[in-house]
Amino acid sequence: MRTQCIHQQYAATQVTTADRLQLVVMLYEGAIAFLRQAQDRMAARDASGKGLYLGKALDIIAELNASLNFPEGGEVAANLFRLYNFMTAHLTRANLNWDGDAVQAVLEMLENLKEAWTEAVQKARRGEIADGGELPPDAYRTHKGSVRV
Repeated sequence: MRTQCIHQQYAATQVTTADRLQLVVMLYEGAIAFLRQAQDRMAARDASGKGLYLGKALDIIAELNASLNFPEGGEVAANLFRLYNFMTAHLTRANLNWDGDAVQAVLEMLENLKEAWTEAVQKARRGEIADGGELPPDAYRTHKGSVRV
């Protein structure tokens, strides 16, 4: 019980001291972790667990989508908006159809995006971009079959 309390305090401190770019990375990490848990629940044929963790990942994707800054983000924000909506639709269908491949596809997209944002955090720390600055135009692009965003 005490260990859990300490972990919660540590996590709360991380969130309250993180800058905007770090918060985006943390959201990606959370969505990735929830999708991995959803995959485990799918493998165990646990419908309620699958739904719970897919729902948590969908909540994070909705938050990422809601936080887009279109005036400053321009084309990058517009493309992320389309990508997040694609992920939402894909995960919703995956939940209904027990489609592990769809979950894996979204997981890979989120991992690629997390890598791009992690690089942005590192560049911001080195002063190469302003905190909250725009990612390079190709940072958000990913290829999944016919999907190119």
